[in-house]
Order: sequence, then C-alpha cells, then structure tokens
Amino acid sequence: MDAQGPRLVSALELVRWIGWAQMKAGEDWTRERELSHAQSFVLGYLVQNPGAIQRDIAQITRTSAASVTSLLQGLERRGLVERRTDAGNERSKRVYATDAGAELISGFESAMAAADETILAPLNPTERAELLALLQKITAELPQPTRS
Repeated sequence: MDAQGPRLVSALELVRWIGWAQMKAGEDWTRERELSHAQSFVLGYLVQNPGAIQRDIAQITRTSAASVTSLLQGLERRGLVERRTDAGNERSKRVYATDAGAELISGFESAMAAADETILAPLNPTERAELLALLQKITAELPQPTRS
C-alpha cells in the first residue's frame, strides 16, 4: 500500500470501488441534510408508504422496534414525521412523513443519477453499453437482492 491507498487490481475490487463512490455520494447528500442513512431511508420509505406501522418499518430496516422508536422520535422532534392513531384503536399508530420531511429528501434520485453520471463520465456511449452488457451477464447468474 502506498500513500495514496491500496492498489486495486482485480475486476471486483474495482467494482467495489465504484460502489464505494456511489455510496459516498449518497452519504454526502444525506449528511448535507443532517440525516443519518437510516433516517433518510425511513423518510423515503414513508413517502412511498404513508401510514406505515412501526413494525413494518422495523422489518424493512432490519432493526428492532426500540431502534425504530428512537429513530422516529428524532425525526418527530425535527417535524419530519408524525404518528397518528387509528380511529377507534388508540394503540395502533401510523407513521407519515410530513411535508417538510418529504421536501427534505426530495431530489435524492436526481442526486444519485448525477453521481452515476460522474462515475461513468470517462466512458463513451459505446463503452457504457458494453459495460452494462457485461454487468448484466454477470448478474444474470446471481441471486436477486432482497430487503428481507
């Protein structure tokens, strides 16, 4: 290893480096909004699934109910989510992103598309198509990723 970091030579080491660059762009984007990765993920989930229950959030985030409670309390204090009780069932609370919460995370997809464009900038359209075809060939043999 030299002063500039490890020498990456294998194809998969280079793929991991690309993944790291993409992940770093996402982390920077959420950090600018003073959110953790978990908070931004939950806000995005609530925008797409308004009225989710905490158990659903715990399942999708693969964390405990206590962790979800703590995470939601932090988002509530900032006015980014709200919990509402179901009519006739005071024990059941549904969670919603507020307008402020939805606004805070809007633009994430565009930011990630811009990061992808930056990462792929050295490739011309033919090279991008070749890379895509090769990656599709490799991933066709792999199990599909899941959240469960």
